[in-house]
Amino acid sequence: MPLYLVATPIGNLEDITLRALRVLKEADLIACEDTRHTRRLLDHFGISQPTISYHEHNERERAAELVERLARGEVVALVTDAGTPGISDPAYRIVTAAIERGIAVVPVPGATALIAGLVASGLPTDAFYFGGFLPAKRGARRARLEELRSIRATLVFYEAPHRVRETLADAREVLGDRRAALARELTKLHEQFIRGSLSEISAQLAEREPRGEMTLVIAGSSDDNLAIEESGSLSAQVERLIQELGLSRNEALKHAARSRGLSKKAAYQLLLEEKHEEKSRESETEDEEPVE
Repeated sequence: MPLYLVATPIGNLEDITLRALRVLKEADLIACEDTRHTRRLLDHFGISQPTISYHEHNERERAAELVERLARGEVVALVTDAGTPGISDPAYRIVTAAIERGIAVVPVPGATALIAGLVASGLPTDAFYFGGFLPAKRGARRARLEELRSIRATLVFYEAPHRVRETLADAREVLGDRRAALARELTKLHEQFIRGSLSEISAQLAEREPRGEMTLVIAGSSDDNLAIEESGSLSAQVERLIQELGLSRNEALKHAARSRGLSKKAAYQLLLEEKHEEKSRESETEDEEPVE
């Protein structure tokens, strides 16, 4: 029998689909990220099927157990606490294990915060990159953002409320002050979208303590956000980066160095040489006598 991946509401219970309700009612077993959390949802809709835990801490062992039950002919529905299984939630191991055993895997689509946040962000939706949760530690988070700096697609992340201010600050320093949108408490009573530049969003969050589940959408690298030519002098490129992206002089030099395939030390040396040459030209101009 197939393994069903059933999307559940991310907040508003009205977002569950009729198909999801039918599959959950017909399943022999419902595998849940948190059985207590899912039981509240099932009770709301009068579904009494048995549940079993399936989360990141027991995923390897439980996946093997559930695949054996599927192979014996049982119908298993997998759900997470909210949204679509496999999207920053457990599902990968059981899906691959089922496929290897020749068991059908059937998605039952529904709510997912990344799509809801993206389509209402006001940013391009024709291409996007989903980065899940950025690393919790600042160094790793900035390194990850550096890797994504040149991606032209819109960037989408999930973030915890206690880290969102730090993430916004790092994103502005690494990516520049790009257009962005922060979606909070999607589909819930206090749903909110904060739109503007990364610095403008940060300013709004400085006024109150961020709360709730958050989806951060940031404009990708484009002519509007990263219109910096690699030709011309290094000093001119650094100044353009400072003016157009709002980077610090140090960050601008690092970006310019990377775009030219130089180490930061080599770029700094080149910058000094350009300034020396510029001063020499100015001196030569001043020494020239006017022609009468």
